[in-house]
Amino acid sequence: MKAEYHRPALLQETVDLLSVRPDGTYVDVTFGGGGHSAEILRRLGPNGKLFAFDKDPDAQQNLLQDPRFQLIDQDFRFIEKALNSKGITQVDGILGDLGVSSHQFDEGSRGFSFRFDARLDMRMDPSADFDAVDLLNSYSEADLRQILKEWGDVQQAGKIAAAIVTARKNRRIETTGDMERVVGSVIAAQNLTKILTLVYQAIRIEVNGELDALEALLESGLRLLRPGGRMAIISYHSLEDRLTKQFFKTGNLKGDDQRDFFGRSLCPWKLVTKKAVVPSAQEERENPRSRSAKLRAAEKLEL
Repeated sequence: MKAEYHRPALLQETVDLLSVRPDGTYVDVTFGGGGHSAEILRRLGPNGKLFAFDKDPDAQQNLLQDPRFQLIDQDFRFIEKALNSKGITQVDGILGDLGVSSHQFDEGSRGFSFRFDARLDMRMDPSADFDAVDLLNSYSEADLRQILKEWGDVQQAGKIAAAIVTARKNRRIETTGDMERVVGSVIAAQNLTKILTLVYQAIRIEVNGELDALEALLESGLRLLRPGGRMAIISYHSLEDRLTKQFFKTGNLKGDDQRDFFGRSLCPWKLVTKKAVVPSAQEERENPRSRSAKLRAAEKLEL
């Protein structure tokens, strides 16, 4: 793993919760810099297997040279189909470290951060047809307001959406600098950094369909896990954490408490973490980007 690419949060805690069996089959759906994958491989025996997913071609530079390991360059929402095509119908553990990698944030040309003046790209998969520039210059004011409010919890969503629509009438919004000027026209300077962070989060989630991908992962993962298998998910904002918590608690995306005729729970999960695991004070000091990380894990029951 290239140290500068990405420093994984909650590394030991996450892999510990997977309870890795030496001869098991595991999946790291967010390979990135390979940190979690390397730790899983360290705990696997010679007959164990690890599959990893990453749709960002930059992750290929971190490829692990190990016969037990295989990297699949696809979106993890297609985990079930991709593994089935390789003859894998059941696995013992699935790990997901959601969100954007440090590399993606720090590579200015990717447009994930307003620290750099660059095109507003924000695609986790650079081959995708739709990027943030397309979104900002095509979405209606109502749709912009909705994604800013829902995905970013931006209190000034209406003002910012209106400012975007007004600004693009004169010139397309294409760069991080353009976006800072637009948001800065309606937000006080002392609040600009905080609001831009939330605005970028909302746009990124929409561009990459992150919540849809997580929903697909949770449902597919449940089908793929064999009884006794575990899923561990690290999330970085409340939307992801709430969805994961709800799915682990009920076994469905709606959060319905489903029961049989006798009133017994039909939830296929046993919670491994009663509360979210968060980084220690030391980890937060050493890796400030871990501050918002929340880890939840559950084990599939045999119903």
